[in-house]
Amino acid sequence: MTNDFDQLIALWFAEDIGDGDHTTLSCIPATAVGKSQLIIKENGVIAGVEVARKIFKAFDPELKMTVFITDGEEVKYGDIAFVVEGKIQSLLQTERLMLNIMQRMSGIATRTKQYVKLLEGTKTHVLDTRKTTPGLRLLEKEAVKIGGGVNHRIGLYDMILLKDNHVDFAGGIDKAIVRAKEYLKEKGKDLKIEIEVRNFDEIDQVMKIGGVNRIMLDNFSVENTRKAVEIIGGKYETESSGGITFDTLRSYAECGVDFISVGALTHSVKSLDMSFKAV
Repeated sequence: MTNDFDQLIALWFAEDIGDGDHTTLSCIPATAVGKSQLIIKENGVIAGVEVARKIFKAFDPELKMTVFITDGEEVKYGDIAFVVEGKIQSLLQTERLMLNIMQRMSGIATRTKQYVKLLEGTKTHVLDTRKTTPGLRLLEKEAVKIGGGVNHRIGLYDMILLKDNHVDFAGGIDKAIVRAKEYLKEKGKDLKIEIEVRNFDEIDQVMKIGGVNRIMLDNFSVENTRKAVEIIGGKYETESSGGITFDTLRSYAECGVDFISVGALTHSVKSLDMSFKAV
């Protein structure tokens, strides 16, 4: 991950700076030093402070960062999260990249915290999905964790999730599960198996075949979710998914599901407003 992250940072700077930040280079002496502070301009949960530290260090190891508010803390308008001192040219060239990352991560953490608070008193955990920004998935999923949520699978490689298309192309619930188990045995892999069901008939099929770890209830109503949880009876983990909004989240949790996956945590989140200003 470290090498991959270093490569990502290099790509980000290449995209933004190209052959040089000619605005900064033209008007700021190379020897000039100064100080900038990160100012929070909206209430929420801060995330990305440690990523910012890596961005500053990668660009200019001599930049000195003093942190006042750490990842996961709730922030309000006017808070100063950290101060960075060093070459002014470095401060100006890292400003936008750092803000882009921190604003997005903080927006995700803030949204996640809202969902987590709504589930207090239930046993249900909120999960993210793979509906992430290409190239930023690990950062966005880290932001979900910072906000108190739980990561679903990271990618296609760390869990088997048999969704409706897999089931249909495989020829049915039974064939999909059997082939998945045979594949894991053949490849010597120890991965959890989750299967998506669309109705009670498919739940019955899964219960008869067995061999899975979690059942995903896709687009079930609240009433049908409650019935499905009773049928499954704790034999497998349960996850609700599809069409669940902030307003209906609590109702699904009260059905007794173990997890609720929410694509909106990452695919349509609003960034948290903040700025990086000279002191």
